[in-house]
Amino acid sequence: MDELVRAPHDLSPGPVPHETCALTDEDLQLALYVCYELHYGGFDEVDDRWEWNPSLLALRARLEERHAADLAAAVPEAPRVAAEDIAQALAELIASQEEGAAMAIFLHRAADPGQFREFLIHRSLYHLKEADPHTWAIPRLRGPAKAALVEIQADEYGGGRPHRMHSELFRATMRAMGLDDSYGAYADRVPAITLAIGNTMSMFGLHRRHRGALLGHLAALEMTSSLPNHRYSQGLRRLRAGAAARRFFDEHVQADAVHEQIAANDMCGAFVAEHPGLAGDVLYGAACAVTLDRLFGEHVMRHWCAGRTSLRDHATAHP
Repeated sequence: MDELVRAPHDLSPGPVPHETCALTDEDLQLALYVCYELHYGGFDEVDDRWEWNPSLLALRARLEERHAADLAAAVPEAPRVAAEDIAQALAELIASQEEGAAMAIFLHRAADPGQFREFLIHRSLYHLKEADPHTWAIPRLRGPAKAALVEIQADEYGGGRPHRMHSELFRATMRAMGLDDSYGAYADRVPAITLAIGNTMSMFGLHRRHRGALLGHLAALEMTSSLPNHRYSQGLRRLRAGAAARRFFDEHVQADAVHEQIAANDMCGAFVAEHPGLAGDVLYGAACAVTLDRLFGEHVMRHWCAGRTSLRDHATAHP
C-alpha cells in the first residue's frame, strides 16, 4: 500500500516468493486482494488510475499465476461429462464433499458470541460485496444462461430495494453483533485462506476465459447454502440474537433453495449446452468453491479446538 498512496508510477518487478503454498501465503493473498479491490470500491487514499496501471497489472498477473497453480493442485480433477449431464455432475460433486459442515454445526450448537463474531469477520470480506464478483459474468454470457444469472443476481441485489440487498442484510447482522460494518474493515485481520476465497472469485470474474469456472463457482455456492445458513440462524437464536441479526441467514435459506435449481439447470445447463467444451471449467469452478470452503472450515475449527482465535496475529474478534 505504500506504493499505491503515491501517484501512479511504474512498480519495480520484485520477486514473488514460492516457498509456501499460495493459499496459505499471507503476503501473497493480501497483495492479490489489494490488486483486485482496485476493480471494486478501491481505497480512500489511492488514485483510481492505479486500477489499469500496466506495471501493477503485471504484478497482479504474477501473483495470479501462483495462486491459480496452487489452487489447481489443491482441487480434485473434474470428471469428463456430457453437456446434458452437467446439473447431475454438479450435484454429485457437491454431495461428495464435506463443505464446512463441522463448522456450521459448531456455530449452531456450541459457538460462543466471540467465535460467532470471528465467523462474521471472516465472511465480511465477501458478504459486504456479495454477488459483485459473479456479476462480472453477465456481459460475457448470452441467451438463457445470461437470463438465469440475471435472475439470481437480481435477488442478491434485493430486487431493486436497497434495504433488501444481501450485502445490506449482512451489514445489519454485523451491527447487531457489535462489529464494524464498514467495507473492508477487517481485511488485515483475516488469514490467507479467507482472502483466497474472495480472490478466487475475483480471478474468475475478471477474466473472460474463466467464465465457465465462475458459473460453476456460483452454482456451488447456491447449492450448498440453505442448510448451513439455517444452522447459522439457529446458532444466533441460541445466543439470543434478534431478528435483525438473523435476517441475512434466513433470507439465504429461502432464496438459495430456489437459486439452486436455476443455477444448476438454467444457468450452467444452458451455458454448457452452448459451450460443451467448457463443461470441465464449470465443474472445476464448483470444485474450487467447495475445496476452499473445506480448507477455511478446517482452519477455523483447528484454531477454535485449540482454544485460539482463527484471526491473524491472535487478534481479538471484538472491534
